[in-house]
Amino acid sequence: MKKNILVVDDSALMRRVICDIINSDSNFQAKDTCRDGLEAYEKLKTTSYDGVLLDVNMPRMDGLQLLERLQNENIKANVIMVSTLTTKDAEVTILALERGAIDFVTKPTAIAEARGDEFKKKVLDTMNAVLNSRMLSRTSSTRTSSSSSVAAKPVPKANVTRLKAKSTGNKLVALACSTGGPKALQSVIPYLPANLDAPMVLVQHMPAGFTKSMADRLNEVSKIKVKEAEDGDRLEKGHVYVAPGGKHMEVVKAADGSHKISLNNMPAIGGLRPCANITYDSLSKCGYDEVVCVVLTGMGADGTNGILSLSNHKPIHVISQSAETCVVYGMPKAIEESGMVDEVVALEKVAETITKNVGVK
Repeated sequence: MKKNILVVDDSALMRRVICDIINSDSNFQAKDTCRDGLEAYEKLKTTSYDGVLLDVNMPRMDGLQLLERLQNENIKANVIMVSTLTTKDAEVTILALERGAIDFVTKPTAIAEARGDEFKKKVLDTMNAVLNSRMLSRTSSTRTSSSSSVAAKPVPKANVTRLKAKSTGNKLVALACSTGGPKALQSVIPYLPANLDAPMVLVQHMPAGFTKSMADRLNEVSKIKVKEAEDGDRLEKGHVYVAPGGKHMEVVKAADGSHKISLNNMPAIGGLRPCANITYDSLSKCGYDEVVCVVLTGMGADGTNGILSLSNHKPIHVISQSAETCVVYGMPKAIEESGMVDEVVALEKVAETITKNVGVK
């Protein structure tokens, strides 16, 4: 049975383009359209849809205002934001993910580009990943007691000899996530202590501009310091460095023993830039005694090959998000199936597990 989708956009032409994209996939049908958030609100009060594609900027009631209304009235909807690549839209989209949107896709400003294959693929890939996931009911960003009580479960280990850390006081956290990641990070980063005894490098698959907005917003709501990484940044404990969209991020050891961020414009890997595998590979030559690798929700398998390679050079401890708390159980599944995972935990336990493994200053 096809999944029914509601399309909300103030542009009649864009509504038609998005509906054509949706209807081109046998899994979906564009059931209804609305011109703004107010019309969508009236629809959602009485009609249930499998998914909603929601524009950011609209008259009368914009996307963010609609999400706030739905959240306040406990109206459930699986919302994917459709945002342009402007700084303003990026900031609003990050707030929308806090208000309950599951994920987002970026749309071009020109209709000719919107009718192109790249935008079509982006929309359908995200819809298929998110709306076919097991977590369609997870539309709230609140930390629920049922999921937070889920204990770490034992996982089968690969039949390999793991390197052991010589010391436990010099660690780095390297986190990777993709689809559903911006929303998931709201349940992780704000719950890390300001005095975390390690720096963190974070790779989230997002376009340029959105990573800056995400990092700034996380910094506002977190005790730990969060910033979009810049070339030459010196890694400090109690700081999170977010890979900028459109750049690969590596960690390099300086002559004085410190570590710095190195950004580059190498070609995208499997369509990804930043790519987590690049970051993990760079850590093979780092001076940290142990790398705590964290893999959260996301499509595909980015991070797995990098972690496998890293394990040959450095002691690692791998934490994976549990399937039942993932928006898309792709990246965590890949690393679990590799046999390298030490702990599988619910999303709401990730921050606690990171802190347990690296300690506080």
